[in-house]
Amino acid sequence: MAISSFSIPILPDTQFYPRYASEKMGELYQKLYTAINPLYNNPFKTQTQWIAAHGADLKIPFTIHLGDVVDQSWYYTAEGSSPWTSSTNLVANGQLNSDQINKEWELASQAMQVLEVAECPYSICAGNHDVGAIGHDMQWGPDWGIGVTGFNNDDGYQDGGNHRSGIFQPYLQVFPTERAKQQATFGGRHSSGFHEYHVFTAEGNKFLVLSLSWRASDDALAWANQVIASNSTIPVILVNHQLMGIGSDGTTAADTAYSNYLWEKLIKNNDQIFMAVSGHYHGSCTKIKQNAFGNDVILMVVDYQMAYMGGNGLMRLYDFDLTNNKITASSFSPWVPVKPSSTLNQFDVAWLTDSNQSFSLDFQFAKRFSSFNKNFITPVGTSTQALTDIAKSLILTNYIQAPQKAVVLPTGSDDYPKVANTLAHWRFFNNAASEGDAFPYQAGQQIKDASTAGTNPISLHIELGMPGDLIWSKDHHPLSAAPGSLRFLNSTGTRASYFTTDPNSSLNTEPFSNGYTVEAFIKIDPGFDANVNGWMGILYRLGPRSELAGFASDDGDCCLMFALSNLMEIQWEIVPTNQNTNLTCWSGSISAGQWLHIAIVNNPSDSYSTTMYVEGAPVLRNNSGMNGIRYVKPADQMAIGCGQWAGGMSTGFLGSLGEIRIVGVPLTSDKWLTARAN
Repeated sequence: MAISSFSIPILPDTQFYPRYASEKMGELYQKLYTAINPLYNNPFKTQTQWIAAHGADLKIPFTIHLGDVVDQSWYYTAEGSSPWTSSTNLVANGQLNSDQINKEWELASQAMQVLEVAECPYSICAGNHDVGAIGHDMQWGPDWGIGVTGFNNDDGYQDGGNHRSGIFQPYLQVFPTERAKQQATFGGRHSSGFHEYHVFTAEGNKFLVLSLSWRASDDALAWANQVIASNSTIPVILVNHQLMGIGSDGTTAADTAYSNYLWEKLIKNNDQIFMAVSGHYHGSCTKIKQNAFGNDVILMVVDYQMAYMGGNGLMRLYDFDLTNNKITASSFSPWVPVKPSSTLNQFDVAWLTDSNQSFSLDFQFAKRFSSFNKNFITPVGTSTQALTDIAKSLILTNYIQAPQKAVVLPTGSDDYPKVANTLAHWRFFNNAASEGDAFPYQAGQQIKDASTAGTNPISLHIELGMPGDLIWSKDHHPLSAAPGSLRFLNSTGTRASYFTTDPNSSLNTEPFSNGYTVEAFIKIDPGFDANVNGWMGILYRLGPRSELAGFASDDGDCCLMFALSNLMEIQWEIVPTNQNTNLTCWSGSISAGQWLHIAIVNNPSDSYSTTMYVEGAPVLRNNSGMNGIRYVKPADQMAIGCGQWAGGMSTGFLGSLGEIRIVGVPLTSDKWLTARAN
């Protein structure tokens, strides 16, 4: 049967692609994939090249960007720059300074210009990372996320608000109204320049895409309502950077204060809005709600920025099948298949198959639109194959996925590689304890050092904690030979039960001049609250780095911080022995409620580069030049399960620790704790 259909590509949160392809951040994608075709030298540009190349094959009338085009908008310093020009070489035409990280804007602009050259219309959207300016009190503003009970939209962070009015906005320079007008689908923009709408035609029907940038003001919502009223017979796809929330599992949809606000102010009473797509929250989820007319509205979140390699080029395609009355969503990466095959690993997946990533929804188009458009048609089909199947073939033909590594479970508590130069190995389990038994809650109670030397035990501190904070568990990472863990409960910014090395421990002054490997098995408690548990400590070298000779900052941070950010990102930050600055590696956002193996490997033979691995996958945001680790005073200890700020202990770890091992040389993965003894 011939099929009447069209497809809409979605570009979710591209922010890390231009950031880590920029010179300031070391051109990480280009460095990692030196043999790649220059047309595809970063995932963002690869996505738009793929759309432009296959627009006809997939019957693409329009492309949608979900916002957070770049990551660090406020480094755009050329405040006297000229308006946007048809050339996107923004350095050459004087709009950007080549020595700034604002190269992000040029790379993003070049990626979107691929669609313009191919005459593929698109909507653009400013996310929270795309607004604001350096040196101004407004960078991102508040995130009205899950658990926020109210939202009045009058705090000044919305477009035109007192926090944003009058400041230089690079988004408006790089994607001004004049640029948007060049597209055949352009309908108009709000006076702020941040919100726009387009009307495209597909299969004989018109559709309207209403794109609202981050924190649309009440005035912008009034404009949006007027746009819909003025196009009263056209079905509407609403685009918003931050709308629906997503649970800590990355798959469960959740209402937020802002989504409730937009539902009441815009969505509920506009029957034309049948679908809303947003990014911002990490993961992918779908929720269907009934509007005031009793009709379904499909609400979807798509955001891959915290996946492997900053998103690994993953995007979404919606196949609108009018003949069979269904909408099919597919998630895939056009970038993975163009990487050199020798660089592919088990984490490079070109086509996602999980039920929240690739799925179909029944949707009776004519019936759903009948209240405002009785003339909606389903023309005679021209496709003999589902567009989803065509896309899948385009992605997977001539692509061979790297094999998954075999998982070998430990046969006992001693089934792990013992390695030379192990400085300390703490195993947080007790075979004699029953599930939920309390850890002996006495100051000085020790966890022994399981290394061969065994000279670095750690001792309990209880001055910030209370009995019941620590309990034994049989729960553990399946690849950890330690058959249990220690749960850290009730931790907050001011409450913590934690351990430290002895004041005379050699670890306190270890320079790590031969490199290092630090491993930890961790499980974040599902009750993690960003406002309470953000920046909680896993492993610290205590002492304010502001006291270091030559270190200029007085920020109160330490020389070594192995922690978890308020965005649930793993942070490894150190002060090198040869520098008066701090350098950091970051993971993507991790999930609560699941065991993770974290490995941090510093290699002196490779410019002291440091690579963080999460469950064996190297993260994108690594660093080099991390020569050793400084310390403030010999008596400043290592702390496990707590952080420190300005000399005061703070923000205890909430979750479970299985093992932590510190080795004074870089190790390959076959020597990690996830490997077996033989």
